[in-house]
Amino acid sequence: MPTTLERVVHACVLLDFDGAKILTDPWFSERVLYRQGEPRSIATAADLPRLDGILISHAHYDHCDLGALAHYPDKNVPIVVNRGTGKKVRAKGWLNVTELDPWQSTRLGPVRVTAAPASHGVPEVTYLLEADGTTVFFGADTRRIPELNEIAQRFPDIDLALMPINGLSSRPQGNRQEVMDAAQAAELTALLRPRLAVPIHYAYTSGAIGDRILVKLDRGHPEHYKDAAGDLAPDTDVRILPTGQTLTL
Repeated sequence: MPTTLERVVHACVLLDFDGAKILTDPWFSERVLYRQGEPRSIATAADLPRLDGILISHAHYDHCDLGALAHYPDKNVPIVVNRGTGKKVRAKGWLNVTELDPWQSTRLGPVRVTAAPASHGVPEVTYLLEADGTTVFFGADTRRIPELNEIAQRFPDIDLALMPINGLSSRPQGNRQEVMDAAQAAELTALLRPRLAVPIHYAYTSGAIGDRILVKLDRGHPEHYKDAAGDLAPDTDVRILPTGQTLTL
């Protein structure tokens, strides 16, 4: 069977490696200042299929929604997190938690998972997933940092890159950028040279007031990334994937 991808919402993605199902950065609820901005394809964690593992890049609510994730029934499902987040996950009753530093690896069934560098104002990692000759890069919501360049050296044959693109900046901190924007994501795409790329992390909104006073976003414009990647990485096929649709690699 081929590898498939479904965007659930935001950076929450369901990957299926020939039957081995991996969920990234679960987010199944909303609250004040955290609105998904697009329909969620899976309503609750109780509606998820049986998972072989869950990846969590960092402890921010919109990537680590432990309250809503509690509705997933199997508390023994393997969960891989960045170093330092394991205590928080275990405290919510999850029993099989592995913490990784950049360039450390573990296995989720047949899938080899390697953490890679990231930067987002809190401890974070990105991930590489490998199974049956397929390699996927999951960019979480990192800034564009030089340390990401090493991924291209270590993983020269990436089939799919999931690229955050909303360029979120924090207004209270002087418009400090916390997430790579579309142009930066396109530049990284040119370096990684994936066969396919799918933008993620672009519809989020903090609401009418929050968007004015708390965050600055390039929201809802994955076309900006597709256009920039077309110029910088013409050999990569960029797919804008609405939530709920499946892409086969």
